[in-house]
Amino acid sequence: MKKKKLGEVLRERGHISAGDLSKIVADQQGKVIRLGELMLERALVTKEELASALEAVTAVPYVNCAEVTPDAEVLHLIPRHLAVRGCVFPIRRDGKKLVVAMAEPQNIGLSDELKFTSGATISPRLGFRAEIFTAIEKFYGGKVSAAEGLSSEPNAASGSASAAAEPESAGPAMEFVSTSARQANKDAIQEAQAELVRRHTPAVRLTSEVIMAASAKHASDIHIEPQVDGVIVRIRVDGVLRDLQKVPAALQNSFISRIKILADMDIAERRNPQDGRFLVKMGLQQIDMRVSSLPTQYGEKIVMRLLNPGETVRGFAELGLPPAVESTLLTALAQPQGMMLVTGPTGSGKSTTLYAALNHLRKPEVNIVTVEDPVEYVLPGVNQVHVNVKAGLTFASCLRSILRQDPNVIMVGEIRDKETAEIAMKAAQTGHLVLSTLHTNDSVAAVTRLLDLGIPPFMISSSITAIMAQRLVRRLCTCKGTDEPTVANLERMEQLGQLEPVSSIFVPKGCDLCELTGYRGRVGIYEILSFDETIRDAVRTGVRNEDIRNHMRDIGMKLMQEDALDKILTGMTSIEEISRVVPVHTGGFPECAQCGRRISPTFQFCPHCGVKRQSSATSQSHPPARGRSNKAALEGTLKS
Repeated sequence: MKKKKLGEVLRERGHISAGDLSKIVADQQGKVIRLGELMLERALVTKEELASALEAVTAVPYVNCAEVTPDAEVLHLIPRHLAVRGCVFPIRRDGKKLVVAMAEPQNIGLSDELKFTSGATISPRLGFRAEIFTAIEKFYGGKVSAAEGLSSEPNAASGSASAAAEPESAGPAMEFVSTSARQANKDAIQEAQAELVRRHTPAVRLTSEVIMAASAKHASDIHIEPQVDGVIVRIRVDGVLRDLQKVPAALQNSFISRIKILADMDIAERRNPQDGRFLVKMGLQQIDMRVSSLPTQYGEKIVMRLLNPGETVRGFAELGLPPAVESTLLTALAQPQGMMLVTGPTGSGKSTTLYAALNHLRKPEVNIVTVEDPVEYVLPGVNQVHVNVKAGLTFASCLRSILRQDPNVIMVGEIRDKETAEIAMKAAQTGHLVLSTLHTNDSVAAVTRLLDLGIPPFMISSSITAIMAQRLVRRLCTCKGTDEPTVANLERMEQLGQLEPVSSIFVPKGCDLCELTGYRGRVGIYEILSFDETIRDAVRTGVRNEDIRNHMRDIGMKLMQEDALDKILTGMTSIEEISRVVPVHTGGFPECAQCGRRISPTFQFCPHCGVKRQSSATSQSHPPARGRSNKAALEGTLKS
């Protein structure tokens, strides 16, 4: 069915005659004033009649801005310059929705801009321009000038709001610093780049606002993903991706080109992946942006990693280290030589842990040299080297030079190949304390990873002093609640080692503070493998990983899953979050020989049937249980 126009609705309702309608339409041609406002100005219709007709045409309810009093928090969501330019006024926040009075409630582009700026879904209400400007003057302060009012009028040709005079950002001034000036491009491309950087185009404003919003939400990554009907912008906060904004398809090419120009990438090359970087300065804050492009079906996908080199390095207490893990870690760092490894997948906080260790070791009498890709934090008094593969500056080549710099402590950002591993281990054997990272599932698997790289077992056992594995899980917000555990929750906790039933568990709820996610911030889950003589002998002789894990239990070390269970029971995180992140090893929990049910390794008698637990050293069907028999089983394996 054809949609009716405003004049037709008013005429059908008898509020205006056909003659008056024809005359007012003719008078409105060539003027920037809207038809309804012109009718109201000439008293051809009442405000109530016009509002009712507009509601019928737009399907958006009318609100009188003179009768609303918004909270100060709501006003902060929409900057004054945007409210004036778009002729909008924020009314109230309703959960994830922001109710906004708009002179053009059907302007999708403006609604998307409001959503992006406020971080909330926009619920539009119809408002008259004069009433909206009066409300802006009353609650934002300042007189809306004629120039400001005209800047929000529709363009004569397109009917959309003009954005030519818009400031680039309502927040702190942003300065972009490229790593180098590209000279290889043709003159035409250079001119296009210079023009795009200089002008305050929608793409320029959009790029600035995306980075500003991501920084304000403490995001670690920005994902720009082209789709069939536009571009989705997502940010990773606390390790989880969430939608930030949808960009119209018309802005896709200019938006991506703007980012590529800043990162010194070739905007003419769209068929091959590229990498780049640039620096963003916002007041006193500096953010190092690492940019990667990837050609996809609908265009180039861009991922930007946000690094803040000036961010304060955390101490061990802030990382959530259990006392036993912290004590073992400090013992390893107190050694004059040896290698300390931190393992885990990408984004598990390995670098943060290493920086905390360097901060602990940092003293005037200690020479610390690091080789990193990239340098994520700046530590005063530490000599930090940034890897540059294109220039031939790799981890291995840097390590060779570092060993001639008389270092006491060496930090290698990541061991990726045999050459780097061998040089690092030789450094650990020749009087240096070496810190580095590996990508493995747990601490024991790091030994297998080094063996796969071609490192001899004797070199591993004589070089490494400790291996710490970790994960990052989201921390429950203060709005958390309790609930009865489901069968699936009980089964999951049993896999983690909680074999006694629990009556309640902590669950996420959601509030404005955590943006209704139920989580705010992250905390680490840890396990640490300290190399004693038994472990060194096991590595040299190739003992099974499961036997080493059981020996860890025997000497009082907790596996990662046991630390995760402690944090579930204390309400620090949830079962769902642990299930998402932490790997589980169920082989270390013995079963009762009588009833077949799994029991805690610390139990000497089965709590279900009362039968004394068999020693795993004499049982072939179950792995060794925690206790004196574990050590005996491991030593027996070594002797055989």
